[in-house]
Order: sequence, then C-alpha cells, then structure tokens
Amino acid sequence: MDILQENIRDNRFLRLIAGALKAGYCADWNFHPSLSGTPQGGTVSPVLSNIYLDKLDKFVESTLIPEYTKGDKRGRNPAYGQVANQLQTARRQGDLERVRALKKALRKYPSKTPDDPGYRRLRYIRYADDFLFGFAGPFEEANQMKDKVASFLQTELKLTLSAEKTLMTHAQTGRARFLGYEIGIMYSSTKLNRLGTRGVNGVVGMYIPEDVIQAKRKRYLRDGQPIHRPELQNDSEYDIIIRYQGEYRGLVQYYGLAHNLAQLGYVKWTMETSLLKTLASKNQTSVTKESKRLKATTKTSDGPRKCLKLTIPREKKKPLIAIFGGLSLKRRKNPIMEDRVIFPYVQLRSEIVERLLNDTCEVCGEKKNVQMHHVRHLRDLNQKGKREMPLWMKVMIMRKRKSIPLCKGCHDDVHHNRPKSKRQGNQRAG
Repeated sequence: MDILQENIRDNRFLRLIAGALKAGYCADWNFHPSLSGTPQGGTVSPVLSNIYLDKLDKFVESTLIPEYTKGDKRGRNPAYGQVANQLQTARRQGDLERVRALKKALRKYPSKTPDDPGYRRLRYIRYADDFLFGFAGPFEEANQMKDKVASFLQTELKLTLSAEKTLMTHAQTGRARFLGYEIGIMYSSTKLNRLGTRGVNGVVGMYIPEDVIQAKRKRYLRDGQPIHRPELQNDSEYDIIIRYQGEYRGLVQYYGLAHNLAQLGYVKWTMETSLLKTLASKNQTSVTKESKRLKATTKTSDGPRKCLKLTIPREKKKPLIAIFGGLSLKRRKNPIMEDRVIFPYVQLRSEIVERLLNDTCEVCGEKKNVQMHHVRHLRDLNQKGKREMPLWMKVMIMRKRKSIPLCKGCHDDVHHNRPKSKRQGNQRAG
C-alpha cells in the first residue's frame, strides 16, 4: 500500500485494493483470513506483483547487471587456434586427407575460452513473481549474486526466497524450470549448419518437460489406455470436438518455442483416440466408423494436414465446421498466441421440448396427441423376468434418455402394462 500511495492519490481506489488484500478466502467451505500477500489466483495478483517487484527490476538493472557484465566477447581458445592454423596450412598444401582429419579434430575444441576471466554476462527476466537469471560466469559469483538478491528482497520488500524453487542449475548439464518450460544450453559437435560450423553450440534451448507431457496425457487415460469422457456425452458433437481442439490448440501454441514440440504428437494421438471413443459412446457406434466418418484434410500455412472434421449444414448460413488436429508441430521462433473466442453450438430449446415440437410418437409414428413418458431411473427399464422388451423401452435404453415422446394410445398402453397393440404394428426404432 505504501508503494501504491507513492503515485496514486485516489483514496477510494486505495481502499478497494486494501479491502481485497484483507478479504480472506474460502477453502472447503471454511473461511481463512489473509495474513499476508495477495489473493492466490486473484485476477489482481499479477498486477500487484508487477507493481511490488518493480523495485527488484530496477535493482537488477542498475546494480547487478552492470556489476556482473564484463568484456565485449570471449577470448579465442589457444588450442582451437593451433588446430585452425594447421588446417589452413594443409589447405594450402592441398593435402585433402589431412584437411578432413583436422576438421574433425577442430570440432573437439571450443572456438572461444569458456572460462575467460575477463568475460561475464547476466540476463534477467521476470513474469509476475517468477524470475530467472541467466549468468555466464563462475559458480562462486553466481552464489554471491543469489545472496545479494535475497538480501535486497528481505530488507527492501520483506520477502524471502523459496528454498524449494530457488535453484542454481548448470545450463549445460541440467535444465532450469521457468513458466512450464525447461531451459538449458545446447551442445553438439556433430550437428553443423549450412556454413559448416557448429551453430548449435551455446544456443539456449527450450523444451517441454517430460512430466508435463505425461500429465497432459493422463487426463485422457485410464489404466494407461485412452478412454472416453462420459461428462461430455450429453453435449453436441460440435461442442465435443471444439472442446478437444481448444485444449489441444492451447497446448501447441503455448509450447510453440520448444525444440521438442514434435513430442506433442503423442499427446495428439491420445486426445484423438479419446475423442473418437467419446463420440462412439455418444452415437452407440464403433471408433472405426467414427474415424472414417470424420477423417479429412485441412489446409494450413504449413501445407495440408490430416484432421477430424465435422460439418453441420445450415439453411441460408455458412455451415458450422469443427476440426480437431490440423496444427503443425514445427517449432516457431516467433509464435503467436491466438486468443480465440469459442462460441458453442447452442440449441435454442432443450431436447425434450424439441422432441415434443416434432409431434411424432417414437413407437408408432402417430402425429397427434403426443405426450412425454418419463422414468425415474434408466436401471428400472432393464428389469429381469420380462420375456420381451417393448420398443419404447429399447429406444430409451439405446438413447440413454429417461423420457420419450408417445402418442396418447401408446402412452396408455405403457402405463397399463398392455402387450403390443395393433397401433404398434409399424414400429420404428428411429
């Protein structure tokens, strides 16, 4: 509040923020007071974090970065320079075999001195209350820097570093976790670019953590196998496909910078199988039939891509199209997050009302005096001891619905437990 009062004079706004900080929270229907900090998960928390940690940003930019930044570039490695001179001599002499051998030997040495005492670099990035330092220098100086940051946070902002999350990782032998990514340094002595140099060495690599991939797949698995999602079976096919596509698109777009983005193909297969099983369970058919019905190809900026596609025609309007898949898993250096607003395919009236307005008995096809027959539980339909199950019961079991439109005659037959009458001679199971 002291930081906000430095530049804000609106007391009504300040009281609103103060009230939000002291409002407390409810967990498991129990109230817990806010003893310190901002509301966890509150929409205002990231903004308050940026305001509060602005002093840390200025401290790093004005003090730490100038202190731990030295030199223009690393010095040349003497061992690399010696082999490079021998290579140049062999080229002048035309000794091709020696040239090839010296090229391989040259790749064993770094071109620059890794531990140059006159070279230091410090980079800093922060998102809300998570921040990451990238430092090119010895471990002792990195530890000193950590102590200075901890001391500043304690004295100036009354904050303490989390011992579990504040880690020091060697970027070449390990990877740091930041905002769901694993970040490290890439090294390869065999991978060459078009110029014949080791362009990968020393480049920062971003990866999707393996536990994240497994966690995303786990949502659609049971006992290690893709499973349908029964909570979506009452939704329309359009809504189900849109739901799956939104979850998959968000994952692909968020990890668009990852060098192992192609590993999401396994997640896509898991989600696609789960989607097909959900649709097959909804329509009382097989996964193979659903796959053949929806299998299609869509055009993208990276060329045609296989996908599952559902088209719903509409009179005097463009058809509704729902697509799952069709996203390229090629890494993008500058990915763009498409903040799409998904409009569900909303039916203006409930299924019961729609079937009533259809004004057709689903047993005999009569179009007069149609009424709705209801049962309390679906399990009551499949009663033991009955020799032959009537058609109305078969329809309700097949559709997993506790209501069915019947004409008055068929409705009376059901309630009086009468056998199949002449009206039901032309039965249909539509």
